[in-house]
Amino acid sequence: MSPEHTPLFLARRGYRRRRLADAARVLPLFGGALFCLPLLWKGTERAGGTVQALIYVFGLWVVLITVSALISRHLSPEEQAQDSGRGGDGGAGTR
Repeated sequence: MSPEHTPLFLARRGYRRRRLADAARVLPLFGGALFCLPLLWKGTERAGGTVQALIYVFGLWVVLITVSALISRHLSPEEQAQDSGRGGDGGAGTR
């Protein structure tokens, strides 16, 4: 096969690692948008509107902490060292 027709190969581990890094970058924006959501609720209709908003905010806070901990666990430096030792991206160029 000529070099022009060879398929571009990206190793699964490197690809997944980049997508996790993208998720880690987007998570604060997503979380900020979700934290603003209770501002759109109408609190005057229900007596427990403030309590429900506080439960939502703290529940969302716990969920965001858990998700960020899971993402950071999969992006640990030990795993990165193992990837670089084996040529983790399958020979594809780096940025």
